[in-house]
Amino acid sequence: MARITRRELKTDKFAVEVGHGLTFFEEHQKELVRYGTIAVILIAVFFAVRSYRGHQHTLREDALARAIQIQETAVGPPTQGASQSFPTQRVKDEAATKAFTDITTKYPGSDEAEIATYYLGSISADQANLAAAEKSFQEVAQKGNERYASLAKLSLGQVYFAEGKLDLAEKTLRDLAAHPTLFVSADQANIALARLLMASKPAEARKILDPIRNRQGAVGQVALTLYGQISQ
Repeated sequence: MARITRRELKTDKFAVEVGHGLTFFEEHQKELVRYGTIAVILIAVFFAVRSYRGHQHTLREDALARAIQIQETAVGPPTQGASQSFPTQRVKDEAATKAFTDITTKYPGSDEAEIATYYLGSISADQANLAAAEKSFQEVAQKGNERYASLAKLSLGQVYFAEGKLDLAEKTLRDLAAHPTLFVSADQANIALARLLMASKPAEARKILDPIRNRQGAVGQVALTLYGQISQ
């Protein structure tokens, strides 16, 4: 899994990746959940690794590092240079779920437990187990610090939509856009919100995208593309 640096998080490049990851809700509900979690998982990986590298190694940090390593391990036949692989996605998910669950059980209330809970939600979402994904993301959104909570809210909004909870999805993303963080910018939240509203409230989606589409850089390009799709 590729790394994203802190510097890249502040650039338009990351906004493009988020824009690409947020697929049309009404057409790809399962893919929505899967692709919508991929970009934010990359961020969680980076900050988790940065955390344990910058401080004294502790038991919970080592446990998180091992769990993330499982999550990053490839699926399929072993390849040259790879120390490990899983025969199937199911086997990998089972191993990763156990590793992250152990962290939440042994170290409740810690940053590592928050990250592990987020990962558990992402795994559930990728498996289309939306009820379990919602529970995990809600826990991080409600109890986690601002950074991790914003990641959880972005994914939670997508899960709500896939479950047909449109009002909750809209409310969650609007709140996120009004309270941006380093992990999730207002533009990223608004782009996700506009995609949600494209079919049911096209005029509102245009209103949200209008000030973004006139900006320079990739964020403006993503907004402009979406604006054109609404018009069509």
